[in-house]
Amino acid sequence: MEQEVHKEIFYTRQQLARLIWPLLLEQFLAVTMGLADTFMVSGISEAAVSSVSLVDTLNVLVFQILSALASGGAVVVSQYMGQKNIRRMKKCSAQLYSVLLIGTTVIMLIAAVGNRRILRFVFGSIDSHVMEYAQIYFLISAVSYPFMGAYSAGAALFRAQGNSKVSMKASLVMNVINIVGNALLIYGFRMGVLGAAVATLAGRVFSAVWVTMQQQKADNPFRIDQISDLNPERDQIRPILVIGIPSGLENGMFQIGKLCVSSLTATLGTSAIAANAVANTVATVANIPGNTIGLAVIPVIGRCLGAGDKEQANRYARQLMMLAAVGLAGMNIAVYATIPAVAAAYHLTYAAKEMCIAVIRLFCIFSIFFWALSFTLPQILRSGGDAKFTMSVSILSMWIFRVVLSYLFVLKMDMGLMGVWLGMCIDWICRSIFFGIRFRGGKWMEHKVI
Repeated sequence: MEQEVHKEIFYTRQQLARLIWPLLLEQFLAVTMGLADTFMVSGISEAAVSSVSLVDTLNVLVFQILSALASGGAVVVSQYMGQKNIRRMKKCSAQLYSVLLIGTTVIMLIAAVGNRRILRFVFGSIDSHVMEYAQIYFLISAVSYPFMGAYSAGAALFRAQGNSKVSMKASLVMNVINIVGNALLIYGFRMGVLGAAVATLAGRVFSAVWVTMQQQKADNPFRIDQISDLNPERDQIRPILVIGIPSGLENGMFQIGKLCVSSLTATLGTSAIAANAVANTVATVANIPGNTIGLAVIPVIGRCLGAGDKEQANRYARQLMMLAAVGLAGMNIAVYATIPAVAAAYHLTYAAKEMCIAVIRLFCIFSIFFWALSFTLPQILRSGGDAKFTMSVSILSMWIFRVVLSYLFVLKMDMGLMGVWLGMCIDWICRSIFFGIRFRGGKWMEHKVI
């Protein structure tokens, strides 16, 4: 009688739920920080809202690079988990901290020294009040970069273990600190934009310290045992960078393209900048389900492929993509219906409010059909080590469609802010086609990561 072979099930439904729900809450909390800053700063002036929006465009560039490197580390660690290679897991964990701390410290120093010059170079000639506020917010933001590097490393490692509660709890307290700090410093001490920046910094310092303390607990298998483990080791860093660098270049070029578009938006006037700022914040809320699943797929797919189980990797990928699509549909329908009330709450001028409502409704329609294919699906491909393909498609699509078409729609067709957002939506369609074909072909599972 043949003995039945039982295949190891890496994630049950309950385990997936325990991974996804804290991530979903964490994403809501992260967006809350952006909403709190923009909403509370909006009580100062449109110039203040515009300055925070412009600097946050640069901050997102930094954080996207951090996220790419952290994701590279998470993919490698997850595959070592699939192989049950504890020694390599611990080595990779320490090297991920080294990469992120060194990188963020360098970026912090560049941003601090070149503060005004960077803002002038990126955004050109902007209103003097906007520039004054932007310099303050950018300088304080730069100080927080190393702390965000430490937080990103720790959060990625906990997620690789299937434990997303640690980063969720850190995000919860970080948001409380930020909101209370905003209320106290902006309105109590009348510190304006400086108050918003300091409150955000305080929250990020806490999150970095707390997550690092949890990382160093004696029962954590990824604990860094000694300082010397942080010394950069080429063989250990290489697998992280093989995924992290293409993803970082992709995210970096993507954000640089967005900066070019932001420079175009800045020429449309303060009302357009303010409308774009609020619209970007609201759009981030609509994206939460897709971003959540994008984080969840890394440990799930990475662990399956590390163990050599392509069948389970493919099955989990399809299940998680369906979950992302359903979540995005529900969230975007809700945002489409409520955007008039939300825009009114931001104290925008009539012109800015109408622009905000129009672009968000365009965004919601396209997001329902194309966002998951454009951004969640490539996370699945990267989890299999297919980072170079996603980088190539994303960069080409970004520059050919989003950037070029935005300038064409705005400068040649006089479509204003709507032209910028329409170019973005066409970019999504292109990405969806190429990523969908790649996923169906299965080649994304053939890469050797470790």
